[in-house]
Amino acid sequence: MKTLSVDIRRADPQDAEAIAAVHDRAWRGAYAGIIPHRALNAMIGRRGPRWWANAIRRSATVLVLEIGGEIAGYATLGRNRARELKHAGEIYELYLAPEYQGIGLGRRLFQAAREMLAAHGLRGLVVWALEENIAAINFYQGAGGRDTAEGVEVFDSKALRKIAFVWD
Repeated sequence: MKTLSVDIRRADPQDAEAIAAVHDRAWRGAYAGIIPHRALNAMIGRRGPRWWANAIRRSATVLVLEIGGEIAGYATLGRNRARELKHAGEIYELYLAPEYQGIGLGRRLFQAAREMLAAHGLRGLVVWALEENIAAINFYQGAGGRDTAEGVEVFDSKALRKIAFVWD
């Protein structure tokens, strides 16, 4: 029997290709049928390996979840961008490759992201999710997030509601 290790660490530029692959598969799985096809393809196309390597080099905080040395998920995080919400930290993205979803790894990555924000003095947390992304809504509700604000994102003239979940 082989035991695989699960590690969560800061990304480095060499991870860019693997993160781009997870991003592509996770976004297609999460948003197909929600975000218009052309807009979704354009968004994914802009975030290839070069984009991720540059983001990591520019000091973006990107965490990766590795299983047996293979990147299975990522989270991006930093200061809250919504001035109307008092919470200092924000998880901008948290995604797992589809085959790793539903087995508790997302909770581990979410907790590691929260701990990193707290370690940087960012108290309180905001996460936004598209209202039609039921899996994300259920995940953040299950993690104790309170639905406190709404917004709208427009993709190819299609307006989609988004919900802010917060933790104090």
